[in-house]
Amino acid sequence: MMMIGNNAFNTKILHIGIDDTDSINGRCTTHLSYLIAGILVKKFHAEFIDFPLLIRLNPNVPFKTRGNGAVCLRIKCNYYEKIKEEITQIVEKYSEIGYGANPGLAFYEENNISKDLLQFSKNAMDTILSKQLAIKIAKKNNIQFRLFGKGHGIVGALSAIGCLLDSDHTFETLAYRREQNIGKIRKTNDVKVKRLSDESYPYTYNNFDKKNSRILITPHGPDPVFCGIRGEDPLLTLFFLKNLCIEEELDGYMIFRSNQGTNLHLTKENKVTDMKPYTAGHINCEVATTPNTIKGGHVIFKIKDKYNCMLPVAVYQPTGLTKIAKKLTIGDKIEIGYGVHLKSNNQTTLNLEYLVVKELVRVFEVKNPVCTKCSKSMKSEGKNKGYQCSVCKTRIGSVGKIKSEKDREINSGLYIPEPIAHRHLTKPLPRYGIEKRFDRFDIILMLKSITWIKNSGGLI
Repeated sequence: MMMIGNNAFNTKILHIGIDDTDSINGRCTTHLSYLIAGILVKKFHAEFIDFPLLIRLNPNVPFKTRGNGAVCLRIKCNYYEKIKEEITQIVEKYSEIGYGANPGLAFYEENNISKDLLQFSKNAMDTILSKQLAIKIAKKNNIQFRLFGKGHGIVGALSAIGCLLDSDHTFETLAYRREQNIGKIRKTNDVKVKRLSDESYPYTYNNFDKKNSRILITPHGPDPVFCGIRGEDPLLTLFFLKNLCIEEELDGYMIFRSNQGTNLHLTKENKVTDMKPYTAGHINCEVATTPNTIKGGHVIFKIKDKYNCMLPVAVYQPTGLTKIAKKLTIGDKIEIGYGVHLKSNNQTTLNLEYLVVKELVRVFEVKNPVCTKCSKSMKSEGKNKGYQCSVCKTRIGSVGKIKSEKDREINSGLYIPEPIAHRHLTKPLPRYGIEKRFDRFDIILMLKSITWIKNSGGLI
């Protein structure tokens, strides 16, 4: 059993897991959690023992929600039955049921997270899990749950509860719009976003794309999120938000602790024969074929593992890694992070998420000798007949071709996609080397020292 609470408390921790409340038409699971958290604090005077958790699940799931993120709220309170009843009503009323949302809601009263729930959550980061398995684990652990629509969200709800996020993590301050502004164009001061991004580097990330001069903090759909500021520290992300000088009157904000930007879905190392469609992980391998550029500028090559099993790798043009991929050659030793994609012809392909060049093979080219008089490349006059300069007609005997090592024009090291092509879980370059260790007491101290939620209290 994994301990996360203090047994000195009389009341058990209530873990609330929520997922799949949104659709392409709107709504947002984080927003619904923000509304629920406001009620828990204001109406029920609940004590939060952790920041609200925003847990991004396996991004390769074909039937995922927009951001494939589930939320867990961990509280201590004396009104659990009333809380469960009210939250159930809110989720049912304010989800996009009937428009593509299939919410799952789970309540777990326990100071410890069971091993099978921890493992279920871990598997949710890189594999496909069934609703039936989620229900089985919920019943085994006396977890109360509700399914709405097709109920697929129960998988995410349990996964969020089971994710202690007790390793590397990040924070995101999400700001929410008032009802009358939802669907309208979001207006930000691009100069301020760029300046705040520069000033807070490397402790905030993926808020501004320098290469493309593109704002990354605002979504584009009709959901209630105005913007999200991602970074290493909740005080810094909140400072960033408050200094944007947003003209639109916002409803409020909430700070989430998250697995975003951690590569948590790529931690498992696999061999080729273990790779199933829609899973994720990483592999140490060798380049097995010459990279080939196909229509659209994408690059395809095959890799092989230590058992000589091969699979194709796809490097897509928007990632910005095609130029690097084209410079690989047979025999290069690499590590790749991948998501397994199943093409329409049932061909399994690894979609590249990061590349580490570990060892480059030496490549040689063979050329004809150079004319000693005019320094031009000479032409062969036939087998064993020597060479002649096409310019000055100088002839030499059969001296053999000249072998020289080629400049590979590529260095060993890490290569990751451009920010514009990052998934929520993609670890951005600034985060390498500053990954965090989890300290429960530090988290509680931060939680008590910061206004982590500002909520108008209105349901929309």
